[in-house]
Amino acid sequence: MSAAPSKAPEPLSVIIPAYNEAGGIGEVVRRVQPVLASLGRETELLVVDDGSADDTAALAEEAGARVVRHAQNRGYGASLKTGIREANSDLVAILDADCTYPPEALPDLLDPMEGNDMVVGARKKGKVHIPLIRRPAKAVLRLLASYLSGHHIPDLNSGFRVMRRPVVSRFMGMLPNGFSFTTTITLAMLVSGFGVRYVDIEYHARTGSSHIRPIRDTLGFFSLILRTVMYFNPLRFFLPLATAFVLAGGAVFLLSWHYLDRPLDTTSLLLMVTGVQLGGLGMLADLIAKRST
Repeated sequence: MSAAPSKAPEPLSVIIPAYNEAGGIGEVVRRVQPVLASLGRETELLVVDDGSADDTAALAEEAGARVVRHAQNRGYGASLKTGIREANSDLVAILDADCTYPPEALPDLLDPMEGNDMVVGARKKGKVHIPLIRRPAKAVLRLLASYLSGHHIPDLNSGFRVMRRPVVSRFMGMLPNGFSFTTTITLAMLVSGFGVRYVDIEYHARTGSSHIRPIRDTLGFFSLILRTVMYFNPLRFFLPLATAFVLAGGAVFLLSWHYLDRPLDTTSLLLMVTGVQLGGLGMLADLIAKRST
């Protein structure tokens, strides 16, 4: 009895968003091509030129990529959305155009996709060239996101990952047009219960200048993490806050009773009432979130 034919691997589309990346786009495209050729599956390489003022689009086409152009700069997330819509495959990989991520690690990200919805390249392996000034903020953001989502997140906003397009499309309406696209899709998938895996990769010094604004973007990431988690699981935010107020009120009550001989202090009453109100607000928000998903 003959064995059943093995299932053909899924087609793959690799999307590279690029804005004024003439210094690195050609090299990235040329490095990706032999990796795709070695995969034994149908592949395509798509560069989304986000209104570049340099030769990014021409260099990408010259290196062999299919190029989609934005007439004006719309943002990193907007470029990824365009690429996802234009892709011919339901399995998509994203990769930056600045030579920071190693395309040679793509097979390592594809292997765990069986049974998962997203595999993220976590910048943890070997030498990781993240500027020192950005590391404390990134660590705090990662810890906050891990706590609020209830999942350990080794890398919150890696720009090298493989995703299933039908799953990403479910969240397309809430995904931002800026750099926080990757942060949002990470949190949205984790909090919604989709399968997310991490694979350690290297991260090299970028070619060209960064478009990230450290202070403004970091504050935006804090706000985004809170908004995203509250959208899916508001009790994760409200319940600890409500508990803290109630406990603080109880502590003030005991101290007032013991030291001031006042059974019920106004401050303790206000703290406990505030805690109860926050808890009720959290339960109401959770009910709304559950009904809307």
